[in-house]
Amino acid sequence: MTKLQNAIVGGVRAVIGQVPSSWLPGGTPDPLIDKRVSLGEQQSRIDGPDKVRGAARFAAEVPMEGLLYAAFVHSTIARGRIADIDVSPAEAAPGVALVMTYRNAPKMSVPPPIGMTNLKAAGNHTLPIMQDAEIRWNGQVVAVVLADTREQADHAATLVRVRYDAAPARTRFEEGKASAYTPQSILVERNRLEKGSPSRKFAEAAFKIDAVYTTPWENHNPIEPHAATIVWRDGKLIVHDATQMIHGTAGSLAKIFGLKAANVEVSSPYVGGGFGAKGLWDHQILGAAAAKLADRPVRVTLSRASMHRLIGGRMQTEQRVALAANGDGKLKAMLHHGYGVRPLHSICDEGFTLTGRSLYASDSFDIVQHYIDLDILANSFMRGPGETPGTFAIECAMDELAYAIGMDPIELRRRNVASRDPVSGAPHSQSAMMEAYDLGAARIGWDRRVAEPGIRREGEWLIGMGCASGTFPFMRMPGTSVRITIDASGSAHVASAAHEMGMGTATVQRQHAADRLGLPLDRVTVTIGDSGLPFASFAGGSSQTASLAAAISAASGRLVTDLLRLAGNDTPLAGLKPSEVKFVDGGLCSVEDPARQESFVSILRRSGRSEISVVGESGAPLEIMKYSMHSTSANFCELRVSEVTGEIRVDRLVGAFDCGRILNAKTATSQFKGGMIMGLGMALTEETLLDERSGRIMSTSLADYHVPVHLDVPDIDVLWTDIPDPRTPLGARGIGEIGTTGVAAAIANAVFNATGKRVRDLPLTLDKLI
Repeated sequence: MTKLQNAIVGGVRAVIGQVPSSWLPGGTPDPLIDKRVSLGEQQSRIDGPDKVRGAARFAAEVPMEGLLYAAFVHSTIARGRIADIDVSPAEAAPGVALVMTYRNAPKMSVPPPIGMTNLKAAGNHTLPIMQDAEIRWNGQVVAVVLADTREQADHAATLVRVRYDAAPARTRFEEGKASAYTPQSILVERNRLEKGSPSRKFAEAAFKIDAVYTTPWENHNPIEPHAATIVWRDGKLIVHDATQMIHGTAGSLAKIFGLKAANVEVSSPYVGGGFGAKGLWDHQILGAAAAKLADRPVRVTLSRASMHRLIGGRMQTEQRVALAANGDGKLKAMLHHGYGVRPLHSICDEGFTLTGRSLYASDSFDIVQHYIDLDILANSFMRGPGETPGTFAIECAMDELAYAIGMDPIELRRRNVASRDPVSGAPHSQSAMMEAYDLGAARIGWDRRVAEPGIRREGEWLIGMGCASGTFPFMRMPGTSVRITIDASGSAHVASAAHEMGMGTATVQRQHAADRLGLPLDRVTVTIGDSGLPFASFAGGSSQTASLAAAISAASGRLVTDLLRLAGNDTPLAGLKPSEVKFVDGGLCSVEDPARQESFVSILRRSGRSEISVVGESGAPLEIMKYSMHSTSANFCELRVSEVTGEIRVDRLVGAFDCGRILNAKTATSQFKGGMIMGLGMALTEETLLDERSGRIMSTSLADYHVPVHLDVPDIDVLWTDIPDPRTPLGARGIGEIGTTGVAAAIANAVFNATGKRVRDLPLTLDKLI
């Protein structure tokens, strides 16, 4: 995050901007955008039957002989040192095999940080782990207890006695603002943006709003707790992990323990929810270290309390948004300033101020965000990091501006939707947000909305409707690889160290490979989830589908070349170049003369081969340097608020999405709905409670950290434009995170429409409405 980085990124963009589109990835639209057979169908997830039968084996279910169970002892201060630690009562407890502290822990290097420059790294912070007596946050692990059963380990952990020399700790958000730091860049974007005389244009505008919006700490709570089963065998470290960063975890563990990369194996075929949380944290590292000391396999399964204290979540934010417009609703100035908490040891940038740079055109911009360094757990990625809290502030402000002008909120957005990138001027690869608004408005019945708040009611219930935009950038990771093998029966086997977290990765890529190779679906298999397979980047940033699609496309190109070489001259394909043939009916044929065809089976039989195998790799995502590429959404909410109790009941949510082509309607609907439910939780229930006196996280279970349950979830309608993006593999953009962005703002705006009370602080609990 330096001036040098800004200069490099700016230079690359300037150069790529002059490069002809045809030279870049996506220069020629993917032929499968329109020529789809299996893609687009409602295929059920291929992992579904095994999960229903209980045959899918997760990280905490791998059987091993001599297995020990780990329990953690957490620090109770935020800053200081361990003055004394007495582990003897724990060591004497029944079943205990080992107690590990900084006194006997093996030497471990600092985890290499996750980042675009090292895709084989997955560290979420840059702190030493159990290497000294220093305490750096409340909840840090100070002892690991291994025992024959989980119950024995948990009991023994309560017997460890720790005395601390506490030091003054920085744990208060408001106090931290005075010493906040301002990074030069956020992700790959310049942080401070001032364009077009915003102060003057704000002063001159006829209508303006200026307000502060806050979002709280939020914690991850996936269905599957963080878990790992770990063993050292013949000098190799073998980890069965719940991770969305397989190769990053393997590469990081190799660095931490001074091993060759080939001596670390990570397996993660199934992950019960990730959302950004399932990276490399202290528990896997400590589990591996303890297993090495004990010379026995170790299982680590974090309790909800340990998850909240060891696994980072969404940062707390305070955002000031000021918008100014003339009577016609055109934005003259957009100001977006904010504070978030990001300790210096944390890796995750949460660019909440990046949101307004892409959604709306404005004559001027004034944008910057600051970070507060506190003595707390590192923040981390959480579905729609940056864009989710950012859209809450921007989209509530747009609703406030619409009300001030006396204009319909959809019309205000229509008049300001950007036809190009509002900051850089780069053309959109494809953008149809207002088409999504038209779909969503028709489905929710927007014409029933009454503009004046507090008018519609049913008895004690005040009825309201609200809308909000969502956005998330397109990402495609370089270096993701796929191996395609065609066997003697003409079937295809696709393999990559990609991740299945419930979103249907293997299902969709099976459909893709079938269409790409001209095969029926039942003759394609997909294997993912192990570091022994070809390299795949992390599953994050809604990037995995595009990255794998690019790799499969590259591999299929190599397969054509190798098959033609293998076919030789005694074939109907003789003399044809790779560009002159295509996959069809389990083989290759001439584009110009389809009668010139030979099957995979025939080519392999004549050559005396039992199979042919190729590896393809996704290249650098240069297209994102030339085009403005974003998935967008139109979110709608209809709800009721009790005039007596302030209780909010959401009756309907509608999400209309512009995300390019939809590859599997069934899995996509599930993804969108899951994202919207996370947005519902952000709006109404989710908040991590931090005791600022001690830096201790107090909400450490699902009893006091509330996620939406079935009775909280209303009817949800999902719609999409299905307009292909010609610059992306398969014409698709990511859908994993766009479902969440904008939902909280739509709900808050509906609350205002119902009650006339503008709540700018999440969550929207009833005490803020009575």
